[in-house]
Amino acid sequence: MMTPETVLSCGAILAAGGSGSRMAADRPKQLLPLNGVPILVRSCEVLLQVPGIAEIVVVAPGDWLADCEAVCRNLLPPERRPCLHFTAGGASRQDSVRAGLMALSPALPLVLVHDAARPLADAELAQNCLACADRFGAAIAALPLVDTIKAVQDGRIVATLDRSRLWQAQTPQAARRELLIQAYALAEKDGFQATDEAALLEHAGIAVHTVAGSRRNLKITRPEDLLLARVLLNAGNQAKGTGMRIGHGFDVHRLVAGRKLILGGVTIDHPLGLLGHSDADVVCHALMDALLGALALGDIGRHFPDSDARYRDADSLKLLATVWQMAASRGMRLANADISIICQKPKLAPHLGRMQANLAQACHAASTRFNVKASTTEQLGYTGRGEGIAAHAVVLLEENHGA
Repeated sequence: MMTPETVLSCGAILAAGGSGSRMAADRPKQLLPLNGVPILVRSCEVLLQVPGIAEIVVVAPGDWLADCEAVCRNLLPPERRPCLHFTAGGASRQDSVRAGLMALSPALPLVLVHDAARPLADAELAQNCLACADRFGAAIAALPLVDTIKAVQDGRIVATLDRSRLWQAQTPQAARRELLIQAYALAEKDGFQATDEAALLEHAGIAVHTVAGSRRNLKITRPEDLLLARVLLNAGNQAKGTGMRIGHGFDVHRLVAGRKLILGGVTIDHPLGLLGHSDADVVCHALMDALLGALALGDIGRHFPDSDARYRDADSLKLLATVWQMAASRGMRLANADISIICQKPKLAPHLGRMQANLAQACHAASTRFNVKASTTEQLGYTGRGEGIAAHAVVLLEENHGA
């Protein structure tokens, strides 16, 4: 028997096939931002934190499939993107989840299904559902009802139900793959339509065991649900002390003949320039690394490798703008940035103001949030001998609760 801590080999289906008509938005609700990050991306992040999940199939509306894939691939960590797959959903939830099931590797013995509209679930809940399904065959996250429930007909109460046996269904829901396939086959034969996987399994006579759900694990269906999710997310982040993130960046490049000297997006008249795969702007590079560090997203080498021809002689201000979008999409804003340039020659004082303005524009922030300064090393070391230029950057990011 496996425990919740056991690493399992399983697949996950993220059901994102709904149109979200009750949100009255111009796009499906899973693409709406929750504190700056699309709901779909937040739900993906939950599943990516579960050690046993080897594959994730995102099932999205056919007309929005490309958009869903783009936001996930752009905003999720690069090293986890290979486990993501995308497929178009069907006319009903049952059809959509079945499409996801068919897209999963048949070698995965356990399947977890989660609603993309439940972005506040956590990895522990998913792991508990998988462990329960591994032991008993099928599991569902659920909560006992606390409100009194009335049966109503034609606007009149006809009965008060015994709530002691009534539970509120949530996702994740998990089952052994062969049981799900069996349940789908019988439903197709009988013409049965279920509202969730547990009902599908019940129809096939398969026992489904409950796992304690969470009050935070709400389903975003209406505009007021999105407001509540923001409150819960902000409260959770404040309790964890994650409202601010600090990052440090450093970069250095060699000075050589035949290259332009570009610092902070400013081309400076000098007989030597910095050698690098891109334009070798150490100011932008140090700031990019500081931002990525604050976001826990690695470094610029991971995102813009020098082995990629697309970044040859690239404008580092544009690369900085791309990195800043990663921060903004995660609901962060810049509190301040402090950049130090270590350079013996040329004199940089006349150019610092323009650098500051360029960096501010790339990061969509006020220039007053940036401080750019230059210093020499009194002719000591490689910068003092004029062999290269270095830059240090420190940034403070804070959560943008208005996002």
